[in-house]
Amino acid sequence: MTAPMKTAIVQVTDRIRQRSAALRAAYLARVDRLVDRPRGSERMGCANVAHAFAALPGADKFKVVAERAPHIGVVTAYNDMLSAHQPYAGFPDVIRDEAQRAGATVQVAGGVPAMCDGVTQGLPGMELSLFSRDNIAMGTAVALTHDVFDGALLLGVCDKIVPGLLIGALHFGHLPCVFVPAGPMSTGLSNNAKAKVREQYAQKLVGRAELLEAESAAYHGPGTCTFYGTANSNQMLLEAMGLHVPGAAFVHPHDGLREALTREAVHELLAIRRGGNRFTPIGRLVDERVIVNAMVALLATGGSTNHLIHWVAVARSAGLLIDWTDFAELSAAVPLLARVYPNGSADVNQFQAAGGPGFVLRELLQGGWLHADVATVHHDGLAAYTRLPHAADNTVQWQDLPTAPGDDSIVRTGAQPFSGSGGLKLLAGNLGRSVIKVSSVPADRHIIEAPALVFDSQEALLQAFADGQLARDFVAVVRFQGPRANGMPELHKLTPPLAVLQGQGFKVALVTDGRMSGASGKVPAAIHLSPEALADGPIGRVRDGDLIRLDAEAGTLEALVDPAEWAARAHAVIDAAQAEANTHDLGRDLFGGMRRTVRSAEEGAITWL
Repeated sequence: MTAPMKTAIVQVTDRIRQRSAALRAAYLARVDRLVDRPRGSERMGCANVAHAFAALPGADKFKVVAERAPHIGVVTAYNDMLSAHQPYAGFPDVIRDEAQRAGATVQVAGGVPAMCDGVTQGLPGMELSLFSRDNIAMGTAVALTHDVFDGALLLGVCDKIVPGLLIGALHFGHLPCVFVPAGPMSTGLSNNAKAKVREQYAQKLVGRAELLEAESAAYHGPGTCTFYGTANSNQMLLEAMGLHVPGAAFVHPHDGLREALTREAVHELLAIRRGGNRFTPIGRLVDERVIVNAMVALLATGGSTNHLIHWVAVARSAGLLIDWTDFAELSAAVPLLARVYPNGSADVNQFQAAGGPGFVLRELLQGGWLHADVATVHHDGLAAYTRLPHAADNTVQWQDLPTAPGDDSIVRTGAQPFSGSGGLKLLAGNLGRSVIKVSSVPADRHIIEAPALVFDSQEALLQAFADGQLARDFVAVVRFQGPRANGMPELHKLTPPLAVLQGQGFKVALVTDGRMSGASGKVPAAIHLSPEALADGPIGRVRDGDLIRLDAEAGTLEALVDPAEWAARAHAVIDAAQAEANTHDLGRDLFGGMRRTVRSAEEGAITWL
């Protein structure tokens, strides 16, 4: 039996609805205006039509123009630099074949860039990573702006790619859209073993050869990385939003079911097109209830903190306004039902085997933590996403999951959660507003009070560690890492040395206006601090030796400095050489406009408003 909706979920949803009323109404009016137009091939000039379909086989030209067959656009983030996106190479052919069987036509509308944060981590290229999301959104718009499609299939998996595709699609809210994942790589070296070798390397207990061997054993084949970072959190959220074929998230790229799911995506799209069985454009599907469902699924699984930035931007694209207070209030009311690395030892393959997204969504639905009365791309609604897909008779069929988890160290029921609250918390105080992922931080580290050591780059902290200067209690304050300063890179290179120091018994924490993607693991990290240092945020007032108190239980982040002295302090100024380095080389010059116009992290780091 399904329980009534939890009061906190209803209250946050209602607040978002009221806050967004005018913006959402204007958005839906634009969607409706575009929905009511004739099909592309009927309203366009003859030259436009000829250009649009010039490369189609003759039979397809006739079908789309004369027979008015459904025409599908594919936006792909394929490249073979990303292991997760390499399987997409053959997807367009599979989609074309299935569409032809269903009497439809297909064109690859365009490709969007997709960078691998694992390749650029700690390097200058990482400074383009966050901005690549809006670049992908614009690329999606360029692809779809040919304006001849009855619906779109969106091929993307990884960190900024899915939010970028979704933002772009929502700016074409009149189109039905289905996301098509590619699946995780098979399990290699465990994430815990990999982290241990990284810590050993930071201590110079092993060399580069041993580290490379471990990393290569962890990242070894096609598919997403197997830890529960932003890429796999993306897939969980799309399941909760009903934008996938149900259960498609974590099926391996080479599993025979993967192709069947891809073919099924064609049929789901055709069913929700205008003229299909149940017309559902994405702009109508993604409402405040669906956004809240995504937020709840993120919190219930201890997902990536990056989504406290990305989903603000996604919601804004649908005419909805959310903020970190909404996340914090939901987190206090949503139970933690999954432990997947870095907030557990399991990888996503083990998560899938234990019940995966379907198990978690079923428990959330039955417990009243999710809105059940939402549209999805599947005809059975959100309930379909609580079942497990399997291939039978050349089609996809679904079966109910067991009532008990396959492994209760990985997933739990709503009645017996790992924790009564979600894995993310808001921290606020005289240093600004930030977020912390507490689901993997030991309880005795939820409160840290120690002197500040201030660094203006991650390289400076790493050098201090290498020089043996950090064997003490301290809070590392790493500033000038926000969107305006250098694109807000993830600072994962800091995790191994800080984990080593914590393992040696020191009280350590990180406070930064940069990102960590929630993969800071067991080290308490107040991240996304807003306003950032370059926007005169209070983090720029911190000096070495200031006592910093990070309290994840009370939800506070404070510099324990006399208020009069604190108010009188001047803000630090970014070093001219560092500012120059942030501006040039390796393509950074091209993103100068984004650095100048970007909004704060809590505003979604949006560059297009």
